[in-house]
Amino acid sequence: MALKVGVLISGRGSNLKALLDDLARPNAPARIVRVIANNPDAGGLAHAIAAGVPASAIDHRTFDGRATFDAALTAALAEAEVELICLAGFMRVLGDGFIDRWSGRLLNIHPSLLPAYRGLEPHARAISDGVSESGCTVHAVTSELDGGPIIAQRRVPVFTDDTPDSLAARILVHEHLLYPHVVRGIAEGSMRVPRG
Repeated sequence: MALKVGVLISGRGSNLKALLDDLARPNAPARIVRVIANNPDAGGLAHAIAAGVPASAIDHRTFDGRATFDAALTAALAEAEVELICLAGFMRVLGDGFIDRWSGRLLNIHPSLLPAYRGLEPHARAISDGVSESGCTVHAVTSELDGGPIIAQRRVPVFTDDTPDSLAARILVHEHLLYPHVVRGIAEGSMRVPRG
């Protein structure tokens, strides 16, 4: 029985597309059953619709606070019987209640070698610091921003002529490989999502 995955997005959805493409293969151990964007204009919704996956927006701006928005997300994910949630460019901080509810089943991908460069602008900060390598990390989500237990990483060299955009583009290639690898590993039982 394939693991049922839900994906939360805010923008173009390139990591969502990588997951959709990987899990569309015959005998994939997981399948995406629901995609939700907090932004009705998120380009990634089109990827889900094209793949025949139920997708919709739950606009955070229409709620009177984080708790009610999180409750709407939980209701939609639970209705789809989601067993694993992947944050893929989801630019909202989730509340402790949501994180507790989905603990051990909630993943994020971040474009740095955590614990370095948590939060925003990791590429610019890595270049500014003159580091020789950066990369991407899939980690369990906890109440500490980008601070949950690390599940897997991929390393990418930082070149002396890199810009934030060139480094971001090179890391993104590895994000598209790492995230599906981890989701498959969890579905097959060779990896697990630690509880925070």
